[in-house]
Amino acid sequence: MSAKPFHTTLSRRALLKNFAGGFASLAFSALFGENLLHGGTPRSNPLAPRAPHFKPRARSIIFLYMDGGVSQVDSFDYKPLLEKHHGEDPRQAIGKLEKTQFANIGKVMKSPWKFSQRGQSGLWVSDLFPQIAEEADQLCVIKSMTSKFPEHTSANYFLHTGTGLQGRPSMGAWATYGLGSENQDVPGFVLLNGGLIPSGGMDNFNNGFLPATYQASVFGSQDPPLANIRATEKSPQLQRLKTSLIRDLDEQTLQQAGHLDALESAIANHELAARMQLTVPDLLNLDGETKETKKLYGFESDFEFTRAYAKQCLTARRLVERGVRFIELTCPKIGGYDRWDAHSNLTKNHGENARAVDQPIRGLLVDLKQRGLLEDTLVVFSGEFGRTPFAQGSDGRDHNEFGFSVWMAGAGVKSGTSFGETDDWGYKAVVDKLEMHDLHATLLHLLGLDHTRLTYRFSGRDIRLTDVYGEVVHQIIS
Repeated sequence: MSAKPFHTTLSRRALLKNFAGGFASLAFSALFGENLLHGGTPRSNPLAPRAPHFKPRARSIIFLYMDGGVSQVDSFDYKPLLEKHHGEDPRQAIGKLEKTQFANIGKVMKSPWKFSQRGQSGLWVSDLFPQIAEEADQLCVIKSMTSKFPEHTSANYFLHTGTGLQGRPSMGAWATYGLGSENQDVPGFVLLNGGLIPSGGMDNFNNGFLPATYQASVFGSQDPPLANIRATEKSPQLQRLKTSLIRDLDEQTLQQAGHLDALESAIANHELAARMQLTVPDLLNLDGETKETKKLYGFESDFEFTRAYAKQCLTARRLVERGVRFIELTCPKIGGYDRWDAHSNLTKNHGENARAVDQPIRGLLVDLKQRGLLEDTLVVFSGEFGRTPFAQGSDGRDHNEFGFSVWMAGAGVKSGTSFGETDDWGYKAVVDKLEMHDLHATLLHLLGLDHTRLTYRFSGRDIRLTDVYGEVVHQIIS
């Protein structure tokens, strides 16, 4: 009787049980340089690069998050009627007003900043952002964005996760879940924290129900920006031996526990952390950048918060160069005016915040373009909502979820253009009204992902970033 062919597959658990010692050695080799398995990337690596659904326009996204809500009528949405009716009762001039967050309605308020048409495109940008205005021909300004929530926490969750509830995956987590990372030595989703964690806390940047590998890795503004980022052992050999021992112990635990997402994600994160000790210190060392580059970003500014945000923006460019998929920047914490949340003293609040970010953002756009990186890097500028065209009290502006501006630049978007319109007061979106689901669908599309197909089975149903909503805004795609 002839022997039958032997066909079998081993489960992960069985593989670990039967080959624990050899697997640990293989992992050690992958961590420290031997190209034994897919270029050193384990077959089960959750951050391994994955094919997009279709050809992407963007390889990475840099999200410039403007915490608190930038006023659209003081930045990118010019409304001459505010000048004409300045100081009038908005109930008479504008008409019916929606309920405001703090129910302290003042007069119609013109912008303290002058608007001008900029560049060859003629986009309207105010003097609030004189440096960004110089790059108007790179921008695609969406003037008809809306939110469903008038308060910071729920609006932040909506902006970041597609729902106003706590606990859902952030868009950065969805991006890395869908595409993995191009660099196995740095995280796929990085949060560059300028010192200000927004309302809603770290759940704005969390993995939610996705595996924990996809949560944001937070790089702080302190030195060092990450705890234990530098190896603590006296010699590289001792550090490698310790890492190998930890891996052996991890594998023994996996044999006993079987498949547990939290455990496997923790192990994957520990392995990534070990690799990061070898790569991140160099990544964050800006000494090799030229004096001209640093000056471009604002390192020579006499305003400490400009220098702080300049460091974040330059680091974002270096992360893009290393294949990081999604990078988010929070604003620097400016004492007394640490968000764009200008309920009073609009001129001081927005003036200080703009002074901090204006030059670094322009530097980022110019630097990316000069290096050929803007072609496949998408830069997004947005807060969680906008602000009212009438005053809160005497000199502030209240929250406004009914219409506000965001802009994009770079990979795949039409430059020097605007899309959508608010009414004559900059109050409510009236032409091509969009909401966060449309923004998210468009961002994923530019990354080569169909938002209707990027799903995760949880609690008995397939869930996606855009829920059951969202349309790609093809009109802004070149």
